[in-house]
Amino acid sequence: MSTRHAPDLVSDELLDLTRRLGAPERDLVILAEGNTSELVGDEIVVKASGASMRDADRSSFAAVDLAALADLIDDPSGDQEQLTRALEEDGRGSTVRASIETMVHVAVRMVSSVRFVAHTHPTPVLALLASVRSETAFAEPVYSDELMVLGRPLHVPYAEPGLPLGRLFARRLREHLDEWGEVPSLVLLGNHGIVAISQSVEGADAISAMAVKSARVRLGALQAGGIRGLGEDATTHYFARSDFADRRAALSATAEAAQLQEGTAS
Repeated sequence: MSTRHAPDLVSDELLDLTRRLGAPERDLVILAEGNTSELVGDEIVVKASGASMRDADRSSFAAVDLAALADLIDDPSGDQEQLTRALEEDGRGSTVRASIETMVHVAVRMVSSVRFVAHTHPTPVLALLASVRSETAFAEPVYSDELMVLGRPLHVPYAEPGLPLGRLFARRLREHLDEWGEVPSLVLLGNHGIVAISQSVEGADAISAMAVKSARVRLGALQAGGIRGLGEDATTHYFARSDFADRRAALSATAEAAQLQEGTAS
């Protein structure tokens, strides 16, 4: 059984993060959009399908077997029907079913033992991710606090939620880790939303909030004539500063937090 109902595994911190991000005034999600997760041993506790983040309680989550779902991502013969069965508590459409976007949360833990992952659909960010500027909108930081909180965001082109997105996401995460030596704090999903990755509730919340502010800044800059970024020299200088690295490490899943999951990464 890959999925089970385990309300005893749902921490106060995961509940707090989920409800924070689901607050209507933040415009990160509506209805049953979005999902959060926490790594607990060999399982991921993730929001169940159809549950509201704003009104989440311990019954709003499912526990999924990380290794089993990671194997499904890496198995080229695996299909969506197998995933559907794996995300149901007993394979027969029981009362709890993990979100179809669980594979996003699994893909992150295939490269890092990071504790929290938060996936939302903020309107200002999605406006950019649904535009012709989707791939380049966040390619260059535009102010220093953004750079500290978000680091080097990863852009992943649109893929259908489920196995297609899980596989593409896992591949892009591995490539990012190979290139930069750290897990991205923010992943931008084309025509879809964002993924905040952090060891703490505060970090996941801050990354989500900064992504929204950064999108608004860019949309305003475009109205004023265009976006002017910090430039490569300034960006490189910030990343070379020890105080900058310490602040990022305390907030998000940086190189110090990136630990390959034994038996799940390839």
